[in-house]
Amino acid sequence: MTNPVLAVDQGTSGTKALVICPERGVIGSASAPVRPRFGAGGVVEADPAELFDSVVDAGTRALAEAGEPAVAVGLANQGETVLAWDPDTGRPLTDAIVWQDRRAAGICAELADREDELRKLTGLPLDPYFAAPKMAWVRRELTREGVVTTSDSWLVHRLTGEFVTDAATAGRTQLLDLDRAGWSAPALDIFGLGGERLPSVVDAAGEFGTTTAFGGELPLTGLLVDQQAALLAQSALEPGTAKCTYGTGAFLLAQTGGVPRRSSTGLVSCVAWRLGGRTSYCLDGQVYTAASAVRWLTDLK
Repeated sequence: MTNPVLAVDQGTSGTKALVICPERGVIGSASAPVRPRFGAGGVVEADPAELFDSVVDAGTRALAEAGEPAVAVGLANQGETVLAWDPDTGRPLTDAIVWQDRRAAGICAELADREDELRKLTGLPLDPYFAAPKMAWVRRELTREGVVTTSDSWLVHRLTGEFVTDAATAGRTQLLDLDRAGWSAPALDIFGLGGERLPSVVDAAGEFGTTTAFGGELPLTGLLVDQQAALLAQSALEPGTAKCTYGTGAFLLAQTGGVPRRSSTGLVSCVAWRLGGRTSYCLDGQVYTAASAVRWLTDLK
């Protein structure tokens, strides 16, 4: 019998977990809600403890429903959400600044004359949606202590003690050299982040430590940002194949192969994934509000 794996997707509005057997399909599933806080001035924050607890809760209950142990766990993350945290203890130093948060708009306005340079370096337009403006805002407005990273690095550190991020998630920061799939010193300097300690950029599949958060000891062997994870899961492996998924937002991604294709029509060029040291790229079209609008309507009854 083929051994199952635990797949966990830590998203904006909740965490979903599936126990998947290659032969029998999904044999266990669970979800745990996450409720971001919305405030004036474009504030969208989440409690880091709630993010981590939702991962453990959903994963543990999915394994309980499956009734058998998994042999590995993979983690997908929400991408551009950031926080500052203590790398020695793992303690959060700020709330999680969610990808929808717009408080870094002023920093983007200050750097408007560097947008073309940043787009050439990273493939991304200058927008507070991406992680780097938020990271710079955290350093300016909240704390100079610890490290400031995307939420996946903190979750992985809490699970395994490692300090890593996958190439596709790193590509959502606006700090990754798109052509090399490594951190860009010029981009870091533009955002005033040149002295930051950053996680190692790793492939989407590998050995990223072990965790006991779900019961027994499990190796963490998969890391990928959510939308690119969906592109891979839909087997969009050939250039020109595409998928659209609907969650808090809706995102249309098209695979472009081993060479980045920079768009002049509003699409974002980014890393799809890196596997076996080989980088694949995609174009990304974003609709920031989809299911979140439905939740807003239900909250209004």
